[in-house]
Amino acid sequence: MIHPDFNLLVTLDAVLAEGSVARAAQRLRLSPSAMSRALARLRESTGDPLLVRAGRGLVPTPRALELRERVSQLVDEASAVLRPAAAIDLRLLKRSFTLRTRDGFVESFGAQLIARAASQAPLVRLHFTARLDKESSSLRDALVDLETGVLHAASGPEIRTRMLFRDSFVGVIRSGHALARAKVTAARYAKAGHIGVARRSARSGQLDAALEASGIERELITVVGDFSSALALARQTNLIATVPERQTGSLREGMHTFTLPFATPDITVSMLWHPRHEADPGHRWLRGLVFEVCAASR
Repeated sequence: MIHPDFNLLVTLDAVLAEGSVARAAQRLRLSPSAMSRALARLRESTGDPLLVRAGRGLVPTPRALELRERVSQLVDEASAVLRPAAAIDLRLLKRSFTLRTRDGFVESFGAQLIARAASQAPLVRLHFTARLDKESSSLRDALVDLETGVLHAASGPEIRTRMLFRDSFVGVIRSGHALARAKVTAARYAKAGHIGVARRSARSGQLDAALEASGIERELITVVGDFSSALALARQTNLIATVPERQTGSLREGMHTFTLPFATPDITVSMLWHPRHEADPGHRWLRGLVFEVCAASR
């Protein structure tokens, strides 16, 4: 199968619009000989002379007249496809974005994101879904538009990222807990009962590694799958929940928060997106919105 040369559409559009081979050549910045060769190819492709001699000038054939409007529209549409996306009017942008986030993100930042989106782009809707694993298949399959969380090897090398903020672990207990009236030392922390947060095992990754490095062994009374569940239990028991500070700000209201008596590594929370959205104006606005809201709460 011989594929058509779509560059000929631009030449045909110029010839039909100008009604003159010479003027079409000037418009396309082609030499007369190059224009003549292009016209010969057009005649061969369409099976029609397109322009015929009438006295000292040229007139279009019926086939040329039939094609003129269609060709002009095709060239305009192709040009629009190939030029950079124009700036969007956020007041008129009607679109839904799905954000896949870790627990605590919606409670801490969701209300601000919705309010700021409503003020800038009132027709935009933000949908939130839980990020239950570290895989990026949802981004690759276009099931979600943006993710937030800690970077991981499972994210995939093609995924684009931008850091949102750094977080650190804190201890949290109910307001009437005995430890709320005393300084929490390493010994007191280790002696208390704890709520572990893990999805696949009883250990909590970075936190347990930091405990081990400090020579502290805590007793896990129970293990839950997310920070919000850990805080809900800590609010109703004498157990300690150890959670990221910034991501759980709203969830910890009314509870006693204390600095951990041992060093823990910072957590870097980023947003992740697929490169298909890199240049999309609407998605660029969304990424800027998320970054601004998270930065404002630092």
